[in-house]
Amino acid sequence: MAKPQEKVSFGQRLKQIGMVFKFTAKQDRWFAPLVAGAVLIPLALTVVAVILWGWLWLPLGILFTLLAVLIVLNLRSNAAMMNAAEGQPGAAAQIMESMRGDWRVTPAVNSTTQMDMVHLVIGRPGVILLAEGNPQRVRGLLGQEKRRLAKVIGNAPLHDYVIGQGEGELPVRKLRMTLMRLPRALSGKDVNSLDKRLKALTARPQMPKGAIPKNMRPPRGAFRQSRGR
Repeated sequence: MAKPQEKVSFGQRLKQIGMVFKFTAKQDRWFAPLVAGAVLIPLALTVVAVILWGWLWLPLGILFTLLAVLIVLNLRSNAAMMNAAEGQPGAAAQIMESMRGDWRVTPAVNSTTQMDMVHLVIGRPGVILLAEGNPQRVRGLLGQEKRRLAKVIGNAPLHDYVIGQGEGELPVRKLRMTLMRLPRALSGKDVNSLDKRLKALTARPQMPKGAIPKNMRPPRGAFRQSRGR
């Protein structure tokens, strides 16, 4: 079950918007001129409306100005984040974790020391594998994951993508739109059931930390006896 979202105060929301403004302004040189236009054009029209038809147009003009600024911020900040994420290891998993909707993301279910990785995503379209890194190496990782998942996913659709700019690869900026356009083949119950099965498959047993209890230690000389056989 999804965790209830924590309420964000008005001050925290303003701080988040300020951080997005700063980040977008650094990444996008057209952001500041577009914001200025989004402010000046509606305000100029508001002044004209107030002169012609009265002060009742002032609140509406202010609302339209704020709406125009938010639209510019949303469009340009998304583009700036996509540009910043391009080529960064793990970018695909971060984008999926920030997407709205019921997307179950497990980053780097398979990886190499050269920062090649495959992320596992479960959602209404089915099972999705996202590979990042060297195209030749990640295709081998994708093949391994497909064979492993085929044992437990049943009839659920399996989609796989290699993130990159090459031929046959999916640019990270098109990831959201591509996955949102996939047909919804599973119900919410199917997603929960599939998520449980895949978590059991991907779970790796870990050795307990600390010293091994005495009753679990092998008897003295056991290793020497096994060597002598």
